[in-house]
Amino acid sequence: MVSTFVIIPAYNEEKHIVDVINGVKKYCKDIVVVDDGSKDKTYEIAKNTKAFILHHVVNLGKGAAMQTGCEFALKKKAKIIVLIDSDMQHNPKDIPKLLRALKNKDIVFTYRKFNKKMPFVFKLGNSFINKTINFLYGIDLKDSQCGFRAFTAQAYKKIKWKSRGYSVETEMIVNAGKHKLKYAEVPIETIYLNTYKGTTLFDGVKIVRNLLLWKLRK
Repeated sequence: MVSTFVIIPAYNEEKHIVDVINGVKKYCKDIVVVDDGSKDKTYEIAKNTKAFILHHVVNLGKGAAMQTGCEFALKKKAKIIVLIDSDMQHNPKDIPKLLRALKNKDIVFTYRKFNKKMPFVFKLGNSFINKTINFLYGIDLKDSQCGFRAFTAQAYKKIKWKSRGYSVETEMIVNAGKHKLKYAEVPIETIYLNTYKGTTLFDGVKIVRNLLLWKLRK
């Protein structure tokens, strides 16, 4: 079986972290939780599980936490890496779907089936970012901001990002486009427990600005 590691970046998720770990455990035994300087008991609670637990002393941002987990997985000889959020907005049962789609591909993106529970501003902002990415980089995605993804270890070396915040998902796509990686996109279950979480309007403005800057620096 191909060595697969699931990376879970976490910040102040003491309420959900165990449920997410237990859900992932049904599909993958190698789980890496990266506590990104949480102020609650996320780290202490996660330590009581059988997952690998990494810890940032201070909050460095989602992108930094994801990278810490990926670098650790590579040292453990991971061949495939899956990224999943720690707030239960992604359902671990979709992991096998991503892994199946990854065959003969470099990276698999996911898209949420937008429904009435998704805030309108998120739908509007996401749609605009998707169109901007397609126009500038030639990658046509339904949901560029969904962080539930899978990629090969070789692909990681090409999509490796510098962003620390919410621009990380977009930068991964940009780098995949620059290296002409083979990609797929699959639908996943949409779960919204906290409508205030995720990419804000301000984040969206910064993402579009970065898309333009990355293009100019090409």
